[in-house]
Amino acid sequence: HKDTGLVPDVFNEKILSELKGEIAIGHVRYSTTGSMKRVNSQPIVMSHIYGDIAVAHNGNLVNSKELRYEFEKNGCIFHTTNDSEIIAYMIVRERLSTDSIEQAIKNAMKHLSGAYSLVIISGKKLIAVRDPNGFRPLCMGRTGKTVVFASESCAFDAIGAEFIRDIEPGEIVTVEDGRITSLDSGIRAREALCVFEFVYFARPDSIIDGVSVELARQAAGRCLARRNKVEADIVIGVPDSGISAAMGFAKE
Repeated sequence: HKDTGLVPDVFNEKILSELKGEIAIGHVRYSTTGSMKRVNSQPIVMSHIYGDIAVAHNGNLVNSKELRYEFEKNGCIFHTTNDSEIIAYMIVRERLSTDSIEQAIKNAMKHLSGAYSLVIISGKKLIAVRDPNGFRPLCMGRTGKTVVFASESCAFDAIGAEFIRDIEPGEIVTVEDGRITSLDSGIRAREALCVFEFVYFARPDSIIDGVSVELARQAAGRCLARRNKVEADIVIGVPDSGISAAMGFAKE
């Protein structure tokens, strides 16, 4: 079930009660590639000869135009204008010539350039994938016997889950019947977490790759104060994401 708008506008108790199953993925970010239309809402769901696959994607591919052209030239028909459908197509294409969905994802990653943190449902498997550069965060937690993944650790606090660890850049993590397995994509790249996660995107109560977003922003504010000394009586953070940095600036 998906639509545009805020979560309370899209989901209600009746709709949630009709969603049956033991595995779930969700996506609550606006489309960063393509227009703001319902068709671009995620997860992207596809059916193929080995079953169904659902993909939710955070990030942006930098070679999406080239990949889309390649697929269209071979007869593929796209239903969206986002780059997430390209990722789903790529995984499905590789799945047709491999023995497992994990191997298909590993092969697909060789063709993808850019930022992609993914959560995928395939059969009875929940799979989390982080691009080799680690541009976007992705972490794993647990609540009871249930394994959960999220873009930010603060999501675990909201549902009472325990943070386990970050997904490593280039790692493919599979959960099946409660068992967790990890596969290295084998792609070596310079780790390059997007600086905007610590500056703006992430919530201050999150921890990314072992670093507190709140403390990182305060440290940035202290650095700014040392570089730009001003005689001021009050420091104001604008917008709210700047409050932590303003506190660091004021303390310094």
